[in-house]
Amino acid sequence: DRYLRLTMQIAKGNEPAFRELFDLFFPLITQFVFSLIKSKDAATDITDDIFIRLWNKRTEIEKIENLKVYLYKAAKNASLNYISRSAGRNVHEPFDDISVQLKDESNPEQMMITAEMARKIIEAVNSLPPRCKIVFKLVREDGLKYKEVAEILNLSVKTVDAQMVIAVSRIREAMKSHLYLPAAGKIKK
Repeated sequence: DRYLRLTMQIAKGNEPAFRELFDLFFPLITQFVFSLIKSKDAATDITDDIFIRLWNKRTEIEKIENLKVYLYKAAKNASLNYISRSAGRNVHEPFDDISVQLKDESNPEQMMITAEMARKIIEAVNSLPPRCKIVFKLVREDGLKYKEVAEILNLSVKTVDAQMVIAVSRIREAMKSHLYLPAAGKIKK
């Protein structure tokens, strides 16, 4: 496993392995932090701090069970601390007030979508309830597994699944007029 290999090399002080991990996760973690705090500069600073702390504690890195989940949890906690400090209040359950910005990336699949359809999809995603939107972003955009999202957001896997069902259902409903989509439950597997 790639992360295990990197973890072991980083624990031994291998800087190129750390750079590989940094290059792999920095954009994802920064985008995740930005989606929570809405400040690009602060998001970059928070993400830098996470990786600096990780390097400084590299001798303990092998104790981390899942490096990807660890980085996202560290990002979530640092973001909550930032929000709490900024607002001058203690924040425990902030996800009801957070809007998530999905990355705007061009890949071959996305290039095939017309501008109107892309606009409809973005509108549908932006209209999702905040918790639903952040779950959708972590699963669909960041490629995390339901179990990893559940651990990061302190939710059950069933809640993550339910949020994804809601998200996909609402996006499907918004896109119904633009695409032929079989009725839910009628898709052959």
